[in-house]
Amino acid sequence: MSTMVKQVYTFGGDARHDDPRARDKLLLGGKGANLAEMASIGLPVPPGFTITTEECVKYLNEGADFSDALRAEVAGALGHIEKTVGKKLGDAADPLLVSVRSGARVSMPGMMDTVLNLGLNDETVVGLARTSGDERFAWDSYRRFIQMYSDVVLGLDHGLFEEALEIAKEDNGFLNDVEMGSKEWHALVDEYKAIVVAEQGEPFPQDVNDQLWGAIRAVFDSWDSERAKIYRRLNGIPADWGTAVNVQAMVFGNMGETSATGVAFTRDPSTGEKAYYGEWLANAQGEDVVAGIRTPQYLTRKAREDASAKPLSMQEAMPEAYGELEQVFGTLESHYRDMQDIEFTVERGKLWMLQTRTGKRTAKAALKMAVDMVGEGLIDEATAVARVDPMALDQLLHPTLDPDAPRDILGRGLPASPGAASGAIVLDADTAEKRAELGEAVILVRIETSPEDIHGMHAAKGILTARGGMTSHAAVVARGMGRPCVSGASGLSIDRNARTVRIGHRELREGEVITLDGASGDIMAGEVPTIEPELAGDFGTLMEWADGKRRMRVRTNAETPADCRMARQFGAEGIGLCRTEHMFFDEDRISAVRQMILAENEKGRRAALAKLLPEQRGDFHAIFEVMAGLPVTIRLLDPPLHEFLPQEDEDFEELADAIGIGADTLKRRAGELHEFNPMLGHRGCRLGITYPEIYEMQARAIFEAACDVAAQSGEAPIPEVMIPLVATRRELELMRTLVERVASAVFEEKGRELDYHVGTMIELPRASLMASEIAKEAAFFSFGTNDLTQTTLGISRDDAGRFLGTYVEKGVFARDPFVSIDRDGVGQLVRLGVERGRAERPDLKLGICGEHGGDPASIAFCEEVGLDYVSASPYRVPIARLAAAQAALARD
Repeated sequence: MSTMVKQVYTFGGDARHDDPRARDKLLLGGKGANLAEMASIGLPVPPGFTITTEECVKYLNEGADFSDALRAEVAGALGHIEKTVGKKLGDAADPLLVSVRSGARVSMPGMMDTVLNLGLNDETVVGLARTSGDERFAWDSYRRFIQMYSDVVLGLDHGLFEEALEIAKEDNGFLNDVEMGSKEWHALVDEYKAIVVAEQGEPFPQDVNDQLWGAIRAVFDSWDSERAKIYRRLNGIPADWGTAVNVQAMVFGNMGETSATGVAFTRDPSTGEKAYYGEWLANAQGEDVVAGIRTPQYLTRKAREDASAKPLSMQEAMPEAYGELEQVFGTLESHYRDMQDIEFTVERGKLWMLQTRTGKRTAKAALKMAVDMVGEGLIDEATAVARVDPMALDQLLHPTLDPDAPRDILGRGLPASPGAASGAIVLDADTAEKRAELGEAVILVRIETSPEDIHGMHAAKGILTARGGMTSHAAVVARGMGRPCVSGASGLSIDRNARTVRIGHRELREGEVITLDGASGDIMAGEVPTIEPELAGDFGTLMEWADGKRRMRVRTNAETPADCRMARQFGAEGIGLCRTEHMFFDEDRISAVRQMILAENEKGRRAALAKLLPEQRGDFHAIFEVMAGLPVTIRLLDPPLHEFLPQEDEDFEELADAIGIGADTLKRRAGELHEFNPMLGHRGCRLGITYPEIYEMQARAIFEAACDVAAQSGEAPIPEVMIPLVATRRELELMRTLVERVASAVFEEKGRELDYHVGTMIELPRASLMASEIAKEAAFFSFGTNDLTQTTLGISRDDAGRFLGTYVEKGVFARDPFVSIDRDGVGQLVRLGVERGRAERPDLKLGICGEHGGDPASIAFCEEVGLDYVSASPYRVPIARLAAAQAALARD
């Protein structure tokens, strides 16, 4: 006999929380699990229930109506709320109102839908007015419900309702919503209901059960909304997780001046300072704060005084409720051992907790909090290392505004997300995305952002809004993305028809450049110079802890001294990939490269290579000086030769004159080099086998430079010569013999011997399959996962952008396989190469040098299969160091 799996869990009141599933975030989402947790530790939480993420996935996959079993569970859970509160949903005399909110496993601020005040209709609004003793409050709540339900559930344009509200205020001579009385709200409700009839041909639903199930359905549907899909794609959130639905008794912050709503953080999410941070509004509901509809007030007296703001802080206006809130802050941070993001409501002096979650924070704040909490004894070093998102470090590794540079300040707003950015003004998300795709830096300027702007916010370098506070949608999303944001810039106005903005007394056209400073809130004309970051303090402390926890080494992909120096500053422990072909494109040597390629015979090629030898030697000398004492993996020439040839007739004429060969002869020779599929053609070790003199020149340059640096500095570099595109043992045997012959000759000439290694890049499926044979000739394997992904999947990385986005959206790939390694396919070839290579040669050094070496998820895979190191671009080195530490901790 099968047992029905429970899909609805209650919280608050007399709900039991001893069932582990009742606080499981995977099942109940973060919001539902945390509401249950808060209730279990005695905090004031309005009673409610959560419908599981499993039910969402089932609903979306099957597309069927809700089962009788689920409806029965919901009815029972609704009874729990009604019993606890002493009110009934739909009771005309004393109605229960509920909120219906989403709640995924991870926080997705603003991406999914919410309905408040559900349970109001033409009868219950009268009962609410009588029991509350406040007709204005009741009719205000009803108009809010109609507008929100019509938008979220019925799919009507919310702008129609906003326009009606603005007209109503104008007709009555009001500037703000709070001036509207019960009479005006009642009239607006009638107008709203007329809009619903006009738009959908049916009256606004009056049956409260229909309202409830419509809202539940809408929240589940919002998991697959376009904005949610974009957010999931940007943040690597699987589409099959689903969202939970949380139904909770309403408490009201809009019941007069003794009521309020607010959002707070137990520490400053921008700086990490141990200071309460947040905003509140008297006589308001939560959406007024988070949606930026009204500019909120400061939470603490100090914050208000520092900002020279006039309205009282919550600490001053509601000292008793604020004092209770402070106690809750301490309880939650001690319980969760992390900074919490809290939503609360005060109803006629009584504090209620509506949400707590681990707060999103800037990278700077994340580092400070992690280090400070270790000092406070709240967490240990391993927890601190595991807590910081490696990708968030990217926010710290790029330039900030030069404090000494002149600034033409246009205006100022709230410093909602730190960092600085310059770019052209754009006024909508679609334009931001299109211009960014063309390589232009843009600043998205809006009155206020909404979840539908997510794609433009991601494309923009920075975000500027006229409305909203530091916990508005724009601020929260910008901080999560690492974008600087200035919000609540009251001096900003936008003329969408003229495509202009006015900031203070200046009018600017769309396309003009401005600069934002998200740390100060300044808005500046033009582009302001920047300075490099200082990587010390909390950053240095956490990275030191990370280095003590990780097993894998971290190298860099670099081939210029500047990149090498930057990588060493970021903690690189060697070079995992030096791409020598990048050196061949230098303007001073491309002519000799082309002469070598177009030569008719070996003699001609050697003559050209003789010109290149001192240049190559100088390249390696400079790199070895920077990386002295560290391993440097140098990949010999890899791309097909045609990539170095001219493309235009005039370029052929110029080259012909330079090397004394007729243009027609050059064109004929270039034609002979043409390949139908050069990516799989005459490149890599195939060049070295057919034209061994090329690899001889490069090997000589490497060993001569290494010997010279060792003689000058006394600290010998460790060259690792990497043979590319090997598919067979014989290919590597031939090239290894060549390199060793050149090394012996150079060492004899220089009177010095150095330690060096010869290995190969594993970038073909056959190389992984034949790893045991190839390992007989190799001292190291470096997995070139960019090309291995291309050759395994049969997808060109350069062309894949046309369809990979669709593939990820439709679930063909969970993530772009060129961003995060395809574990099931490419990953299995890597694993096979590791196992077979090490079986033949236990001391085989193993690394990865594709761009996956800077991706935390791929680094975790590298730890699993036992690689010795990862190699990443210079700015990704700190990310890789932290990710490698987290991967090691996860395996312990």
